[in-house]
Amino acid sequence: MKTLAAVALGVVVVSGSMLAASRGPGAPDPSSFPAAAQSALPAVAFTHVNVVPMDSERVLRDQTVLVEQGRIRALGSADEVQVPAGVTTVDGSGKYLMPGLAEMHGHMPGGDVEEMVMFLYVANGVTTVRGMLGLDGHMELRRKANAGEIVAPTLYLAGPSFNDNSVSSPEQAAQKVRTQKDQGWDLLKIHPGLTVPEYDAMAITAHEVGIRFGGHVPADVGLEHAIQMGQETFDHLDGFIEYLDAFDEPIDRGSLEELVTMVKGAGAWVVPTLVLWDVGIIGRGNAQALAARPEMRYWPKRNIPGVLEGVEGWIRRHAGAAQRAQADPGAADLWASNRLEVLKALSDGGVGILMGTDSPQIFSVPGFSLHREMRAMAEAGMSPYEILVSGTRAVGEYFRRSDTFGTVAVGRRADLILLNANPLDDIGNVADRAGVMVRGRWFSGAYIQERLDEIARRFATD
Repeated sequence: MKTLAAVALGVVVVSGSMLAASRGPGAPDPSSFPAAAQSALPAVAFTHVNVVPMDSERVLRDQTVLVEQGRIRALGSADEVQVPAGVTTVDGSGKYLMPGLAEMHGHMPGGDVEEMVMFLYVANGVTTVRGMLGLDGHMELRRKANAGEIVAPTLYLAGPSFNDNSVSSPEQAAQKVRTQKDQGWDLLKIHPGLTVPEYDAMAITAHEVGIRFGGHVPADVGLEHAIQMGQETFDHLDGFIEYLDAFDEPIDRGSLEELVTMVKGAGAWVVPTLVLWDVGIIGRGNAQALAARPEMRYWPKRNIPGVLEGVEGWIRRHAGAAQRAQADPGAADLWASNRLEVLKALSDGGVGILMGTDSPQIFSVPGFSLHREMRAMAEAGMSPYEILVSGTRAVGEYFRRSDTFGTVAVGRRADLILLNANPLDDIGNVADRAGVMVRGRWFSGAYIQERLDEIARRFATD
């Protein structure tokens, strides 16, 4: 099974090409952030709304939240907070206001579809995306997104991948780190294939120049050494099942407890991407049923060469993994179950969990995939509050050196989702949106649906 896992990892590397720093001392002063296009935004007040602040598991009833210049400026009882004249008001009666969500392992294409992909994230309440594979044009996309020139989440971007095709010596690894730091990438993306000397040169240089790194665990390096070298995020739970030797055997609880202690002690984070791994790597699920999911109407049926892989391409790529799963469905089910068990143990043990899906990937449409991921996290045994923390407050903690967001509080970046029902009661309520705010810019549910309908019509005749 370890050999199959190594082959499966190659799928992620190929598909990615198609298309966490330590919790620092103190948060920056919001007044120091450049106003950019936010200064031109109209002020907005959410009135009589129930606030899910995500600083703890609680709901603040009948509140007014005032947003100005992309920041939350006031929050308090609706009877006490006065809304200035001329402010746009959104009636939140009976609704729930929570922080926007984050996609901590996303991908951005280029070409004329980049704004469409950015909108799909926003439409689903995703207001922050950590892009995990840098491509030409991404720096300009980040500039436009973060300046509010296009409808897009706030972007943090990894540079081009470190792998056995891009790195052939420790010296080259070190130079690549310095180059990406100088170019302004936010972090380094690690893929399989690095040797131990190459990986160590990358890690040591990254610490020297002050750039974070995360992603996969190269086979020669192994999970324990990667943790020791300061890798901050372990995406896809990569290296965990290998470390526990639990592809087709039950997990040894003692070994799992030791692993949890090791990861927590290092202050590392995990990005589970449960659904993508279940479908695209383990190979479970029926391809035709997956292709018939409602959100597939917002994705092209055929590949857009050099830009996007379409649904038909996803069906073809699913076939290889599905063939392996069908050959031994019991082993496939155990592998998937073991991943859920690992996530639950990490969550219970206080390890930082960051929500992510690796979209767009096999049957994972940007934004929509996050809601499927949340249901999988619930299947692992995480509570709605724990799941929401992984996509809100925890992400704010991870990025605390860059900005303040992830909770509903005065001074925070105004990334918000207005929901029709309490997300703490049922994680599925996060999909029932009345509107989304990104950096202080409000998009009503009606506007979002209108744009989604336009995208669906674009691909209806594809």
